[in-house]
Amino acid sequence: MTDLATGTAFDDPETLRKRALAALLTARERTALLTSCVEDHELTAQHSPLMSPLVWDLAHIGNQEEQWLLRAVAGRDAMRPEIDGLYDAFEHPRAERPSLPLLPPAEARGYAAEVRGRALDVLESTALRGTPLTESGFVFGMIAQHEQQHDETMLITHQLRTGPVALTAPDPVPAHAFTGPAEVLVPGGPFTMGTSTEPWALDNERPAHARLVPPFWIDTTPVTNEAYQAFIADGGYGDPRWWAPEGWSHIRAHSIGAPLFWRRDGGQWLRRRFGVTEVVPPNEPVLHVSWYEADAYARWAGRRLPSEAEWEKAARHDPETGRSTRYPWGDADPTPEHANLGQRHLRPAPAGSYPEGQSPLGVRQLIGDVWEWTSSELLPYPGFGAFPYREYSEVFFGSEHKVLRGGSFAVDAVACRGTFRNWDYPVRRQIFSGFRTARDASADSA
Repeated sequence: MTDLATGTAFDDPETLRKRALAALLTARERTALLTSCVEDHELTAQHSPLMSPLVWDLAHIGNQEEQWLLRAVAGRDAMRPEIDGLYDAFEHPRAERPSLPLLPPAEARGYAAEVRGRALDVLESTALRGTPLTESGFVFGMIAQHEQQHDETMLITHQLRTGPVALTAPDPVPAHAFTGPAEVLVPGGPFTMGTSTEPWALDNERPAHARLVPPFWIDTTPVTNEAYQAFIADGGYGDPRWWAPEGWSHIRAHSIGAPLFWRRDGGQWLRRRFGVTEVVPPNEPVLHVSWYEADAYARWAGRRLPSEAEWEKAARHDPETGRSTRYPWGDADPTPEHANLGQRHLRPAPAGSYPEGQSPLGVRQLIGDVWEWTSSELLPYPGFGAFPYREYSEVFFGSEHKVLRGGSFAVDAVACRGTFRNWDYPVRRQIFSGFRTARDASADSA
């Protein structure tokens, strides 16, 4: 079994310390942007019952950092033990968090800032080796990833809120119209799925293990708005043939007939995107669709959603070397030329963008732009061990959650790699989710 190499960025202690510092500072800069661009009353409001008030996320970020970096690593006493329960994500569902005695915005900012100042001292003085938490700076990478995941959650809240535009960003650089093949053949055979060597990989990505995947075809790019509009125009939302029974019941019960945030205006589709109403761009990957919608489209198109293993093989397997790489383009960290990540833009790039980020087989945009639904349920890998706490992954294993892969424009690179696994309920649409389709390869094309 060939797992990936980690690279020098994780080998030298001082380089690793700088990497951890940069990841923490990048996350905090983004948190500050997301919580300073609106008035305090918008921070304390609940913009959707699906989401927490922004001020809850802000203090929760600080509380998690305190618990892991100050208490678990440095052994310090709790700064404010009375608030631990308020910011325990498992103790209070999102719908009831506005009724809790949360820290007001100024106090939440002050708390998070004080924790961060102390945490940076801990980073400076901690040997990044010797214990499972500190080895290769894992716990610092975990906290940076946690904050970036909540930054993505806060960006979802910004999309759900109504009112004046609060966030702006440049559009992706226009790409030449993609003229490549519509699908790519991924050869059958074993490949290494997951990782045992990526230092900041989370528990559900581990361990590396051999997975046998038959040959299959996969879309070269994610499904576009234009392609999805053809499904709508053909009556896709009104035909039960294409829908899983639970999905059909859900869309009928909620009168769903298009992706979230879309509406019909005369002869065209419009969408709301971070407070701006615009014509739905035909060549962008479709966004804000549930697993049920993605699955129905795939059936209508005579195809299917790829399994999680198929997605990862398309993204990581290099057929020439037999290695599984960190990213489709290799082991190097992402750059703006590879993928649309990190909230640099507030929309996906046109389908076919980022040729430098394609896989060895020529599959594009597997990282960034939109999270991609797969057909798979969230299950542990063989040999899985919960670390450092069960509530990160283990409590979600089972048939209720579907796996998404690849990240979106809202995901930072620290929380996105070829092995990274995301998951959600199949009804969820507020997330930055899209998909691509696949089909079985016939025996003569294998």
